[in-house]
Amino acid sequence: MDTIHALIIDDDAYNIYVMERLLDKENISYTAIRDLSGLVQLLQEEKSINIVFLDLEMPNKDGYEVIKILKKHLNPQIPIIACTVHTAEVNRARKIGFSGFIAKPLDLDRFPDQVERILKDETVWEAY
Repeated sequence: MDTIHALIIDDDAYNIYVMERLLDKENISYTAIRDLSGLVQLLQEEKSINIVFLDLEMPNKDGYEVIKILKKHLNPQIPIIACTVHTAEVNRARKIGFSGFIAKPLDLDRFPDQVERILKDETVWEAY
């Protein structure tokens, strides 16, 4: 399989750290951003994104605003996964157009299977 590259968008450094460690264990490379000011430029320059993990609650723009930007600049086949503690948002995320939903805190035992399923174009809507 080709190298998989993830984009992590989250304003919390600890959440990014946890996601990076989990992706490292799966041999998935990543780019992480906390500041959305460079998002469009990054999307124009980074051509190797295979999956996006997007936090829903961030200052200035929430995940529902950010997904609109992502959908303008990314291939529609790239899964955009809502990744949040706000599990009650699962239905709204589905309606807005997310490809899946993974609740925080991330489950270390389930995460590898969740990512594998997402990359196989299976849906993952896990709000627990």
